[in-house]
Amino acid sequence: MAAPAPSLSTAAFETAVTGAGVPPLEVLRWPALAALGVDAVVTTRSGGVSAGPYASLNLGLHVGDDAAAVVENRRRAAAALGASLDDLVFATQVHGDRAAVVAPGDAGRGARRQDDALAATDALVTASETPVLATLVADCSPILLVDPAARVLATVHAGWRGTLGGVGAATVGAMVALGASPDRIQAVIGPTVSFARYEVGPEVVAAATEALGGEAPGVLARHGDRWRFDVAGANRLLLVAAGLAPGNVHLAPVATDDPRFFSDRSERPCGRFGLLARLRPAGGRS
Repeated sequence: MAAPAPSLSTAAFETAVTGAGVPPLEVLRWPALAALGVDAVVTTRSGGVSAGPYASLNLGLHVGDDAAAVVENRRRAAAALGASLDDLVFATQVHGDRAAVVAPGDAGRGARRQDDALAATDALVTASETPVLATLVADCSPILLVDPAARVLATVHAGWRGTLGGVGAATVGAMVALGASPDRIQAVIGPTVSFARYEVGPEVVAAATEALGGEAPGVLARHGDRWRFDVAGANRLLLVAAGLAPGNVHLAPVATDDPRFFSDRSERPCGRFGLLARLRPAGGRS
């Protein structure tokens, strides 16, 4: 009897070889994404060349790390997908709701320096096999969305402000404009700050209540004179509200309190890990 196909509810840490003489990277993968026509990894802290609080695979150029080290780390991360540094596309993330469509000519933008990244953008959307979409986080939700029939892919940076400000719905809208259908979109929400340790103030409670209405209590919990907020859970609710089927939104089995990930809540300064994703060539060739 054939083994059952993997589910998007299953993610696993794997070792990715990125070149001769280079230490392998530990990455998080969803094996079922391959069947949907997507290659994707979430990087961890291991396998890079950065030092100090950025050790060792920091992918963020904007956090005070040595730029040459970051570029080498990005090269290694790209190689985990069989890609090159010049395939990567980065954005200047601002906790907003802008979703930008990425074309083949955008490949390489932001890969070596900040000033040519897509400006003021928190979601990248493409129908091209050429670019590798790169989203950076260190507690915010990294989200991958794909319509496998339309072959439209997106990655999203969603902290509390972007989440409640509608970045998920904006991304779904941009995907629909490229031919996607919300009922076909599958989503995975990667490692995010845990509900148990993300304390917020009244401004987040107010924004959650406005964005989620009667569902807000499910992602808020009072903690003394503060509140705790479930960023990943709120993203799941809002993606469903944007038209995704509840069973098509999957949460990672690990949060950023796992020391394999950078966490801005745990250490400042700190690096950034990344969600990197690309459409596989038609026919599923790697």
